[in-house]
Amino acid sequence: MHDLVTLGEVLLRLSITSPARVETARQLDVQIGGAEANVAATVARLGLRTAWVSALPANAWGERVLRELAGYGVDCRHVRQIEGARMGLYFLEFGVPPRPIRVLYDRRDSAFARLAVDDVDWEPVRRARLVHLSGVTAGLGDAGRALVRRAIDEAAVLSFDVNYRAALWTPADARRFIEPILPRVRYLFMGEEEAATVFGLTDGPEATLEALARRAPEATIALLRGAAGSLVRAGDRFYAPARRPAVQVVDPIGAGDAYAAGFLWATLQKRAAQEAVDTADVVAGLKCSTWGDIAVIGIRDVEDALAGGPDVRR
Repeated sequence: MHDLVTLGEVLLRLSITSPARVETARQLDVQIGGAEANVAATVARLGLRTAWVSALPANAWGERVLRELAGYGVDCRHVRQIEGARMGLYFLEFGVPPRPIRVLYDRRDSAFARLAVDDVDWEPVRRARLVHLSGVTAGLGDAGRALVRRAIDEAAVLSFDVNYRAALWTPADARRFIEPILPRVRYLFMGEEEAATVFGLTDGPEATLEALARRAPEATIALLRGAAGSLVRAGDRFYAPARRPAVQVVDPIGAGDAYAAGFLWATLQKRAAQEAVDTADVVAGLKCSTWGDIAVIGIRDVEDALAGGPDVRR
């Protein structure tokens, strides 16, 4: 049995570092990334048993993804490899203010887009202590939504990250799909902007959490607020990080996934709510200070950051 099972797509991440633009770039940095796999990899690096359910092309790119995630400790035995399929891509253009980070997707007809409900071995999902899904998969269309619905039906305990992507679906479509599943969710992650965009909640963080709690009455709900940190509602109490480490942002992509991974790892370890919030904040900060979608960290990194140091590791 796995501690955590996730389901979703991995893309090749082809990034252009600032100040270059897509139209001027001469080289690309190649990494992998996908919301659910990012969570599985980070939790595995912190020592728990994780698995990722997905589909990849039966070619060298698919093999690279499998090797990399397996190297982080993720069980990839339930990934289907499809002949003649392709990897989805995303191009990442870093910017500095006032120019924003921009993402360009190229994922149509990817291997994951061909994955049907009947192609999946649902046994690991059924047996997992916790199943983590995201709105990215649901936003991919009818096939993605069918996979998410089936995973929800099979999961004993469900974690869900709204992870809204305007390039995938409209706020109205996202709300129509997500709102009916919220009563099943035990751990809910949502950005403050997502709460406003998808659910129209703009009355401040505590009021937003109270409104979400009425939609997801069984859930511990984390509202991610960017530079302002996070606020979590667990039961009838609110929790904010007790101490926020200084972070020099190198690469913010995947910070929300890292937050979810840190929170779920601490929760699966049966840590108290305040410690789960503090751990999530630290893991997100550590991710922002490293390159790539996946938080390449270990327990020692988390322990050091929670302790406030050290300046030099010996």
